[in-house]
Amino acid sequence: MEQVSKMKLGPRRVTILGSTGSIGVNTLDLLEFAAARGEAEIKIEALTANRNVALLAEQAHKFRPSFVAVADESLAEDLKSAVAELDIETGAGADAIEEAAARDANWVMAAIVGAAGLKPTLCAARRGAAIALANKECLVCAGDVVTAAVREAGGMLLPVDSEHNAIFQVFDFDHPNRVSKLILTASGGPFRTSSKADMAAATPAQAVAHPNWTMGAKISVDSATMMNKGLELIEAAHLFPVSHERIDILVHPQSVIHSMVEYVDGSVLAQLGTPDMRTPIASALAWPDRTPSPSPRLNLAEVATLTFEAPDLDRFPALRLAREAVERGGVYPATLNAANEIAVAAFLAGGLKFLDIAAVTEQVLGMVGRRNGPATLESLEDAMEADADARRLAVEAVAARVAA
Repeated sequence: MEQVSKMKLGPRRVTILGSTGSIGVNTLDLLEFAAARGEAEIKIEALTANRNVALLAEQAHKFRPSFVAVADESLAEDLKSAVAELDIETGAGADAIEEAAARDANWVMAAIVGAAGLKPTLCAARRGAAIALANKECLVCAGDVVTAAVREAGGMLLPVDSEHNAIFQVFDFDHPNRVSKLILTASGGPFRTSSKADMAAATPAQAVAHPNWTMGAKISVDSATMMNKGLELIEAAHLFPVSHERIDILVHPQSVIHSMVEYVDGSVLAQLGTPDMRTPIASALAWPDRTPSPSPRLNLAEVATLTFEAPDLDRFPALRLAREAVERGGVYPATLNAANEIAVAAFLAGGLKFLDIAAVTEQVLGMVGRRNGPATLESLEDAMEADADARRLAVEAVAARVAA
């Protein structure tokens, strides 16, 4: 215990892209915890938000970053006024978010939800930052582009999703040929045992009521449809030197085992912990070292039972769609993600039924397949074009279903 108490992080100059979301808030909580214990030399370079000026300003007053930015340009003056008494630069709009990512931070938390996080994350990648990646859509939409940028700039991708971080902690990167397969665990979400009839009548409030994790609305709905796990499968294929055919998904309702790596000798290594995002964030922040975290400790005697089951592809077709998308490659993963984002937003707004989220996504994938085929994504522009095209088709598909 004495050795742990003296543990100290090296200097960190930190930017948090999406500081007002759940991941951003947890990251700041962890940084505050480390600083209070004298375990970190940390300077906050930049914080960004989408529209939550009030919370962003509160964070600015507390952590004194050099720069704060809000994605919604119409809130530029509100943000300036909220931090007027501080010596802080401000910005608004997409360019300002990219400016935040381009500033001189050696550790960047990429936590902007959805495809909106792609350009800022790529900005950070191109200057060689260590990127704590909590935005899975970056790799889903443009995985080859992002990973190439990281390699060329000499940076690092540190996965923050609990599943990918679990694999990262137990994966033998020096001998990847010894790995047989990856096993991503899934809680099964709030509808794990629900009938299709009950799911058809599900409300947004029911869909976001995750049994184990506290997350934002979009990712909570993705967990309810299990699209979240499908996106994680695609992301894992970019993060680890393992083909998508050797990535399995296993439902584990207790969310104690966060994922596993099976080796060729039959050994299975797993990372366990309580369902608290501060644990994987701490892992990414301290890498390649360890740092204390305020996360609740795992008590297996209290948990008592760990159970597992195969996912039901009939009730959760999003998993099938994700596998088809990664197998086809090209525009399909970006199309899958964009169509799902539009459908989830329509469901949360009350205009689309829960089961229609996957139906709209499958419809758009089919339309793109008939028209374009498996085009290759070679640039960010290719990814953004595929994203925009899929969003337009998804909006039309949603409108037709709502009107029917």
